[in-house]
Amino acid sequence: MSRRTPPRLLTIAGSDSGGGAGIQADLKTFAAHGAFGMSAITAITAQNTVGVRAVHEVPPEIVAAQIDAVFEDIGVDAVKIGMLASAPIVRAAADRLRFWKPSRVVLDPVMVAKSGDALLRDDAVEAVLEELLPLCTIVTPNLPELERMTGLPAGQAAAEELAKRGPAVLAKGGHGEGEEVVDLLVVGEEIYRFRHPRLSTTSTHGTGCTLSSAIAARLGRGEELPRAVGGAIEYLQGAMKAAYPLGSGHGPVDHFWREA
Repeated sequence: MSRRTPPRLLTIAGSDSGGGAGIQADLKTFAAHGAFGMSAITAITAQNTVGVRAVHEVPPEIVAAQIDAVFEDIGVDAVKIGMLASAPIVRAAADRLRFWKPSRVVLDPVMVAKSGDALLRDDAVEAVLEELLPLCTIVTPNLPELERMTGLPAGQAAAEELAKRGPAVLAKGGHGEGEEVVDLLVVGEEIYRFRHPRLSTTSTHGTGCTLSSAIAARLGRGEELPRAVGGAIEYLQGAMKAAYPLGSGHGPVDHFWREA
C-alpha cells in the first residue's frame, strides 16, 4: 500500500539566518503539521534575536522561477506569503500566482521585524494592496500593519475595510493592551473573535510567520477557514509557552512542542 501524500505547502518569503522567523519558521511549522514544505526565497537576511544586520533581495525573475519550478512539478495545496521586500518582487509573485491560480493563499504582510527593522519598502505596500490581496484567501496583519494598509485606526472597521479588497482578514491583537488578546477574523459578513490570555514572554520572534504558516497548513489539509484560524492560534500559543531560551533578544518559539 502506498503512503498517503502529505499536503504540499509553498512559502514565498525571506530567509532568517537566526532560524526563528521567515522561511525557516515556515518550514518548521509545515513539518509540525505533517505537511511537505517548499520555498521560494525572496530575500536573504542576516539577523538574530536582536535585530536585522543586512538584507539582500533576490532578483524578481529568480523568485518567479522558484515558484514556477515548484508548481509545474510537485504541485501546491496551499501558499503562504511572507516578506516580499520590494514592489518588483511583489509583482513577480502576484504574476505567477495569477498564472497558477492556487485555491488557498495566506498573506502575512511582513512590514517590520520584531526588532523594529523595516522589511517592506514603502512603494511595495501599494503593490501588495493592488496586486496580491485579490489573490488571497486570508491576510493576517497585526494592528500597526492594519493601520498602514488602510489608513484607519486599527479595529473592526479597518479590518472590514481591508476585507472589501477580497480576502478574509485576521486582525491580530498582540500589539494591543490588557491581559487578554483578541484576534478578530472577518470572513465576508461573519465576524469571529478568538480570545486568549496575553503571555508574559520574550519568545516572540517569528510568531506572525508561524501563525500564518499554521493557517496555510490547516487550509492545505482541508479545514474550513474559521477552524483553521482557531487551530493555528491554539498551536502558536502552545509553541510560545514551550519556547526555550535562545539569544539575548526576542527568542524563537518551539515549533515542535507537539504534533499539531
